[in-house]
Amino acid sequence: MSIKERLKVGNRQLEVSNLAKVFYPETGFSKGDVIAYYKAIAPVVLPYLKRRPVTLKRYPDGVTGNFFYEKRCPPHRPGWVGTITMRRQRDDKDVEYCAIDSVAALLWAANLGNLELHATLAREPDLERPTAVVFDLDPGPPAGILDCASIAIRLRDHFAEAGLETLCKTSGSKGMQLYVPLNTKVTYDQTAAFALSTATMLEGQTPEKVVTKMKKELRGGKVLIDWSQNDGHKTTVSVYSLRARPRPTVSTPVTWEEIERAVARGDQAQLVFETRDVLARVDERGDLFAPVRTLRQKLPKIEQ
Repeated sequence: MSIKERLKVGNRQLEVSNLAKVFYPETGFSKGDVIAYYKAIAPVVLPYLKRRPVTLKRYPDGVTGNFFYEKRCPPHRPGWVGTITMRRQRDDKDVEYCAIDSVAALLWAANLGNLELHATLAREPDLERPTAVVFDLDPGPPAGILDCASIAIRLRDHFAEAGLETLCKTSGSKGMQLYVPLNTKVTYDQTAAFALSTATMLEGQTPEKVVTKMKKELRGGKVLIDWSQNDGHKTTVSVYSLRARPRPTVSTPVTWEEIERAVARGDQAQLVFETRDVLARVDERGDLFAPVRTLRQKLPKIEQ
């Protein structure tokens, strides 16, 4: 039997259910804990979601159960949960994505069993203009997050030579994601070509460490630089989003000093953060990822 409660969120009344249901069995982290985390992190996560189409990734029975992605915002949503319309490429039809633009909307999604928040790189009103270039670094076993960190450092140094600042976050899963903030006029065609060119360059320099093709048989012991995320019809896991891993890990911004220290010490644990760690970091250090939203940089021309 579903146990329902009423939760006051600002001037909204939100009906929530089954708060004691365990979503992360390894730690006992419950649905109520998921909602509490998103309520606490809302001030820093919402700026990365507002005005961006968001794909939900729902786990109604927690991380050990079935899950599904939901691009089209559920029709049973409350009237105060807005939508953002984006044209679907494969059939040229409009899809209404959820607009997660308030604490109430964020907690409504969490109550649906939504653990992960995946947002586009562009925001309204210009959904064809990405605000950053992203490099999704995904390790092929036995490579791990420290291998991703080493590649992230190489990317950082490469971009620094071009006068570009970069920021990095853990994916909250196995890898890392490096962002080049732009916030200037640019198209996805330009950012995708730039990302592919950069990834191909690193692959050419160290083919034993880097791969740019998705085929699993090519990825063993290497880091996939997934440049293809720079696409208007793809979404990337948001900073501060929970991940559906055995423990409640979070996609967390990290400083370059932290990344270098973890690599030097060979300690991958320094790049793994759970909800309590993230909330403490935000309390102590604020939003380390904030420049991604505000820093204006021009995309360099691709060298032929």
